[in-house]
Amino acid sequence: MLAQIMPGTEEYLNEHLVSAYLGTDPTADSLHIGHLCGIMMLRHLQRCGHKPIILVGGATAMIGDPSGKSQERNLLDDTTIRHNQECIKKQVAKFLDFDSEEPNKAEMVNNYDWMRNFTFLDFAREVGKHITVNYMMAKESVQQRLNGTARDGLSFTEFTYQLLQGYDFLYLYQHNGVRLQLGGNDQWGNMTTGTELIRRTLGADAEPAFALTCPLITKSDGKKFGKTESGNIWLDPNRTTPYKFYQFWLNTSDEDAERYIKIFTSLDKETIDALVAEHQQDPGRRVLQRRLAEEVTEMVHSKEALEAAIEASSILFGKSTKEGLEKLDEATFLDVFDGVPHYDIEKDVLGFPAVEVFTQSAPIFSSKGEMRKMVQGGGVSLNKEKLNSFERPITEDDLIDGKYLLVQKGKKNYFLLTVK
Repeated sequence: MLAQIMPGTEEYLNEHLVSAYLGTDPTADSLHIGHLCGIMMLRHLQRCGHKPIILVGGATAMIGDPSGKSQERNLLDDTTIRHNQECIKKQVAKFLDFDSEEPNKAEMVNNYDWMRNFTFLDFAREVGKHITVNYMMAKESVQQRLNGTARDGLSFTEFTYQLLQGYDFLYLYQHNGVRLQLGGNDQWGNMTTGTELIRRTLGADAEPAFALTCPLITKSDGKKFGKTESGNIWLDPNRTTPYKFYQFWLNTSDEDAERYIKIFTSLDKETIDALVAEHQQDPGRRVLQRRLAEEVTEMVHSKEALEAAIEASSILFGKSTKEGLEKLDEATFLDVFDGVPHYDIEKDVLGFPAVEVFTQSAPIFSSKGEMRKMVQGGGVSLNKEKLNSFERPITEDDLIDGKYLLVQKGKKNYFLLTVK
């Protein structure tokens, strides 16, 4: 979990109760799994007796950070940022203790609180004079935007971002006793600007400030972690169902699972080593992926959500029942059967025989003869229950969630019908 670390950081952590902060932009009302590495760093920090502070960049979200970006991001209003901040705190509270009476209880701060009344003239005089343009221009994130790798160049707004982030560190150093900033490795330039600003503002005799980064987590194919073909995997169950979340981890490659279980769980080294050894003996059982999926899903959601996700995962391959299908909420139901052939049928076909509905309204079977033969052989199921008669009428009572029919043809072929 360690990419870069300033000299002296480890020694300082061993000798002091350290307040450390991690910044996150409230650009959405949920974090996604790309944020998890940083959150796990804070979790480890607090477990070791140090004080974690998560900084919500309300002010900096109104500006935009050029680090790792090829275009300037959309700017947010204060009401949206405050809403997003509250949602993020609820999620982070599953990882950090905000409520204890211990001196290292977690805190959440918003840099808009100290930036809103900070005038441009004050900023130029108190911050800008300490950091040269030459120093700022040397940062890799700035160079990438200036050297043509980005389409739109670099706005002055974004150019000042490293000064704003640096001032956050200075402010928290002076007002919250923060001595360490954590972040992803793409933030190293901004973070070291902060330590330099502290040194130049307060003098060489001031207590030192430190920076520590985690690697940018990528998949074994080199692609950015946290994204899928359909978008982000969010921590909010309303954005990504626990079933889909569980499936993401379950479907990771062997190589990724071995890395991720060390980063995204709190399992000890002995347990992980034993799981890796067991997995290598029989990779087909996917022991590593299963344990990874279980640990992260329970940590982010709950034990109940994990059990429901496991039960939903067994529907495609196990001996589920109609009652099992009806237990699923609509979003999970649709996620489970995402990708299966899907037909819309009219409500006025209800009451018609199954053989007509499944050959004419929805072409699941090529002919009535094919369906008749498969039903007689016990190879057709409706909502996970054997269809005993091809002439059995399809009624409103058959509908799952008032609108869905699940037809199974043979062992593995599913078809989802939506009654309009």
